[in-house]
Amino acid sequence: MAASMDARPILEFLRGLKRNNNRGWFESHRADYQTARGYFEEYVASILQELGRTEALGGVSPKDCIFRLNRDLRFSKDKSPYKPYMSAYIAPGGRKSRRLGYYVHIEPGDRSMLAGGLHEPDAEHIGKWRNAIDRNPGPFKAILRGKSFKRYFGDLRGEKVKTAPKGYPRDHPEIELLRLKQVTVARPLLDKEMLAPDLLKETLKTFKAMRPFLLYLDDLG
Repeated sequence: MAASMDARPILEFLRGLKRNNNRGWFESHRADYQTARGYFEEYVASILQELGRTEALGGVSPKDCIFRLNRDLRFSKDKSPYKPYMSAYIAPGGRKSRRLGYYVHIEPGDRSMLAGGLHEPDAEHIGKWRNAIDRNPGPFKAILRGKSFKRYFGDLRGEKVKTAPKGYPRDHPEIELLRLKQVTVARPLLDKEMLAPDLLKETLKTFKAMRPFLLYLDDLG
């Protein structure tokens, strides 16, 4: 495993892009982008190498996992052409995977994070999750109480329905879980944490703590 990962070129490029989100600036700083992209690919490659020792990732490469920097402007009021962050989705099949995986997001201004879960679930998957919680919430709640899980993620994240989902009473003992429309966790990372020499090590420890949570959700799909 690489001893460290230098995120400084990534953060520096993205800071400039955030201030100057236009094609002219990007083209004049394309070399800086290529450098930052190279460091990000190295980071993702190291994650894949280490996770691949214990997880079946199907031989995906960093390029399979990394999202494009260009934004899709077709249905957006915001016409800035580039995302002010770099991101990747690590799972069998990479960023296009239907399997649950690990999300990596690097954005300056203390907006980086490591995340995972049911971010945009279809009705069938969220329905299966609610049924499992209704029948027996114990296994899922045991994951949430895990020492490493609490340390890295705290509480669940995600939007909720206003009262209760269809088919469940408002006084259900697990109503706060059942109200979730998304079932996600995230570990926010400050810029100083991104620049720490143990970034890769902390990333892998975070994903190890996330794994039981993802396995539970993935097994429902």
